[in-house]
Amino acid sequence: MKSAAVLGAGSWGTALASVLTENGWETTLWARREEAVREIKESGTNKRYLPGFQLPKGLQATTSIQEALTGKQLVLFVVPSHTMREVAREAARFLPSEAIVAHAAKGFELDSLKRISEVLTEELPEIEDRLAVLSGPSHAEEVIRKCPTTVVAAARRRETAEAVQSALINSFFRVYTNPDLVGVEIGGSLKNIIALGAGLSDGLGFGDNAKAALITRGLTEIARLGMAMGAQALTFAGLAGVGDLVVTCTSKHSRNWRAGNLLSQGFQLEEVLDQMGMVVEGVKTTKAAFQLCRQYEVDMPITEQLHAVLFDQKPPRLAVEDLMTRGKTDEMEEMMTGTKPWV
Repeated sequence: MKSAAVLGAGSWGTALASVLTENGWETTLWARREEAVREIKESGTNKRYLPGFQLPKGLQATTSIQEALTGKQLVLFVVPSHTMREVAREAARFLPSEAIVAHAAKGFELDSLKRISEVLTEELPEIEDRLAVLSGPSHAEEVIRKCPTTVVAAARRRETAEAVQSALINSFFRVYTNPDLVGVEIGGSLKNIIALGAGLSDGLGFGDNAKAALITRGLTEIARLGMAMGAQALTFAGLAGVGDLVVTCTSKHSRNWRAGNLLSQGFQLEEVLDQMGMVVEGVKTTKAAFQLCRQYEVDMPITEQLHAVLFDQKPPRLAVEDLMTRGKTDEMEEMMTGTKPWV
């Protein structure tokens, strides 16, 4: 029987493990918390992350990473970006030598500014040709309800991307492949920054015009940095770019939107994170992107202003005013292609 392990029992890890189980894979979900494993085994639920949903029968759970990985053909890393290296080190001794590996984390390692695929291949160098990244507009709360969802599996080798595609695709979960691992990874990470801004904007009552501008100009920033880091421009017009950006900036399920909305109400960042009770990747990603745009000499005014709001206590309204009163520019000259239209 086809067998898979999903490392990380948060909302997204649990949803992906459910998809695999529904698709006929013998799937083991690994979690650190004993109580989470006990609940999955005894009642088939994960109320902390997906309250009100019953998980498919047959989904296994364990706190032993050795048990989770032994004999598996497919391994999904679905832990937060800041714990990825630690989990990869734990997994290194037990990862089957031929297993296809994918990660579905969104963010960067803050200390090194490395992408998650770079972190994984440093700790697990033998998987480079067997590594994929899964990204796209896909809230776990909708996937577990079997709402139609489309995502992208990207890898350097076509066979790797197609293996992940075949494992996960079904009548409600459609998977496309893409050769641009870097672009898919960057799009999925940086969109969380713009979603924080969208939550702030909505909370301040700025309306639809402002949010549309934020999403559009945010996409330009994402593509600009992504291309400087080696991504392909067209990737950002796809599911891992504009698709993921739109859903994260507009959905009630978006943690980053909710965090930005709480900030608009006057809560301090520490209070917001306490209230959320879950990882808000956009906060750490804003810090990483702020450093990356300087490293690659890329202009990212939205990211810079959000960094000032999050970490320098800049009033959100003043940040918006500074964005709106920047020096005059031409839209096309700022686009990802660098086109200069005037003759």
